[in-house]
Amino acid sequence: MKMDVLDLPAVELAEKIRAGEVTAMEALQAVLDSIDEKEEIYHCYITVDRDGAMRKAEAVQKKIESGQLCGRLAGVPAAVKDNICTRGILTTCASRMLGNFIPPYSAEAVLRMEKAGMVIIGKTNMDEFAMGSTTETSAYGETKNPWDIGRVPGGSSGGSAAAVAAKECFAALGSDTGGSIRQPAAFCGVVGIKPTYGTVSRHGLVAYGSSLDQIGPIGKDVTDCAALLEVIASYDKKDSTSIKRDDTDFMDALSEDVKGMKIGIPIDYFGDGLDDGVKDAVLKAAEALKEKGAIVEGFYLSLVEYAIPAYYTIASAEASSNLERFDGIKYGYRTPECGGLHDMYKKTRSEGFGPEVKRRIMLGSFVLSSGYYDAYYLKALKVKALIKKAFDDAFARYDVILGPTAPAAAPVLGASLSDPVRMYLGDIYTVAVNLAGLPAISLPCGRDVEGMPVGLQMIGDCFQEKKIIRAAYAYEKARGPFAAPGLLTSAADGKN
Repeated sequence: MKMDVLDLPAVELAEKIRAGEVTAMEALQAVLDSIDEKEEIYHCYITVDRDGAMRKAEAVQKKIESGQLCGRLAGVPAAVKDNICTRGILTTCASRMLGNFIPPYSAEAVLRMEKAGMVIIGKTNMDEFAMGSTTETSAYGETKNPWDIGRVPGGSSGGSAAAVAAKECFAALGSDTGGSIRQPAAFCGVVGIKPTYGTVSRHGLVAYGSSLDQIGPIGKDVTDCAALLEVIASYDKKDSTSIKRDDTDFMDALSEDVKGMKIGIPIDYFGDGLDDGVKDAVLKAAEALKEKGAIVEGFYLSLVEYAIPAYYTIASAEASSNLERFDGIKYGYRTPECGGLHDMYKKTRSEGFGPEVKRRIMLGSFVLSSGYYDAYYLKALKVKALIKKAFDDAFARYDVILGPTAPAAAPVLGASLSDPVRMYLGDIYTVAVNLAGLPAISLPCGRDVEGMPVGLQMIGDCFQEKKIIRAAYAYEKARGPFAAPGLLTSAADGKN
């Protein structure tokens, strides 16, 4: 029974739990057994709350049986990225700096999951403080891609995406500052949505770039992501950037009818640097939508080459400000030996932060410093406004913008860390979405010549999640099932 349960998408599992064909405890135990079998190889989690999750599953099962819980995801075991606060469960941001931090409260998105009857299994691995694109900068070790353990799962939500792909959970939360949900979803052959900025409360999300960060779902298919987004989307007075919306019934957008939908393909996205296998898979997906009645045409988006420098200038500036609070005084790591207050600050931050975090803090501090603010940070903000204007112009003509999620499939472990600039350039198709505050979805559209998943990205205008969900669902149905990776089941297999 276990493998049959693990093969189910989250929404189908919940249906079976409501029908009495399986219990929430049985579904959770299947996941825990899967973690026991595979976690030594993939390292998707930092913390697994076994006893707490089972108690929650038992409580949820009773409410389902009594009719108190009847939601689309009630009883479904799910994971949460380790930069999203969970009351009573370690929340480390994959950093030594927060290695002992147990929050006294849960993030609003987590509270909404629990209210819907979902069972939180534990906290997934990530790039330290969400800074990275490979989940290799984690202080707790790298996560491996379930499709090929010699490759990265993407980042910074690599643990969440890998856990879904490896059947170590049914769905997961990630956070997306410049592609950190969509890119790992692409590399791991699963689906991820970055919502419109303000749609999901950021309360309880440890900030990286406050004007860019957004929590979103990762699931096995478009339906699961739509259902989880519907659960976590809400107005929250605790978050000043939260937006009141009355159109968060995202499951209603699951339609195969895309006849007449206008889809634009940025010609700028298909130049040098794009892998041929990725290009072919994305264009084939566009053709599939065209065959279903969509109007597909190319156009020039413009300013594509400026997205990366603008993003890393703004994100690093905000990071340098947000990470100021980690000083060894209030909570988290403190150096055991120091010669006074200022020495304690320096040693704590030097020992607590990893190399990539330090690099971005220094970059952010530099662009905000006197004499450089106008030359770098202010110019980046102006470019951000121009990028938003370019998208506004595009959405005056198109319902959805379609393109690759990443320029290539998952790189081998270690390749990106040896060349940080190359890692940054890998975000070229995703960062502009965050700069403009737009929604976007990534879903698998094929494999490259080496058999690794290729991600298709669909971008919508602000508050138009339903359009990208409809287009993605229509393509998903036209594509057919996307096979799961050939999973390893023992540490011995991983050594072969």
